[in-house]
Amino acid sequence: MTLSFFDQFSIPHILWIPLIIPALTFPLVILLVSNRLMKSRYLALQSWITNNITKHLMLPVTPPGHKWTSTFVSIMLLLISLNTLGLLPYTFTPTTQLSMNMALAIPTWLTTVLTGLRNQPTASMGHLLPEGTPTPLIPMLIIIETASLMIRPIALGVRLTANLTAGHLLMQLTSTAVLAICNTMMVTSLLTTLLLILLTCLEMAVALIQAYVFVLLLTLYLQENI
Repeated sequence: MTLSFFDQFSIPHILWIPLIIPALTFPLVILLVSNRLMKSRYLALQSWITNNITKHLMLPVTPPGHKWTSTFVSIMLLLISLNTLGLLPYTFTPTTQLSMNMALAIPTWLTTVLTGLRNQPTASMGHLLPEGTPTPLIPMLIIIETASLMIRPIALGVRLTANLTAGHLLMQLTSTAVLAICNTMMVTSLLTTLLLILLTCLEMAVALIQAYVFVLLLTLYLQENI
C-alpha cells in the first residue's frame, strides 16, 4: 500500500501507449485547429502576463544580458507547462524527476559560467576570492567558494524536485484519506475534501512560483558573469 503512493510519479499507459503523449500534444492540436483561439481574450491576457513577468525577471540584469531574455522566458514557460501538467488526470509531472531537472539546471548554469569566463575572466575568477582576505585563509576560501559555485546547479534541480514531489505526495495522502473515510465519517471527509481543494490551489501556485524562482536564480547567476 505504501508503494502505491509513488505510482503518481510513473507514466500511466493505456494499450501500451503513454498517456503523456496525447496530454502534451492536446494543447498544440487546439492551437492548430482553432483560429478563434489565436484572437481570444485568454491569449491576450496570457501575453500581457508573460510580458510583465519578463520585465520583472530581467530587471536586475544589465543591458548586455537582455539578449538572454527569450531563452529564459522559454525555459520558464516550459517549466510552468511541465509543473502544471501533473495536476491533470492520467498524467504525471516530469519535473518531479531529478534527472530531468538536473538536465535543465546543469547546462544553463554552465552556460552562464562559460559566458563569464569568456567575456571577463578576471572578474569571474575574482568571485572565488573575496577582496581583503587574509593570506592564510586564501586556500580555504578558494575551496569553499569553488564548492559553493559547483553546488548551484544541484540546488536548482533539487529545489524544484523536492517542492513538487512533496506537494504531490501530500495531495495523494489527503485524497487517500478522503476515500478511506467517506463511507464512515461524512463530515470529516467533506472537511478533508475542502483541504484537498486548497492543497490543489497551493500546488498550482507552487508550480508557477518554482518555475519563476528557477529562472530568476539563473538571471542572478548570469548577472554575475556579464
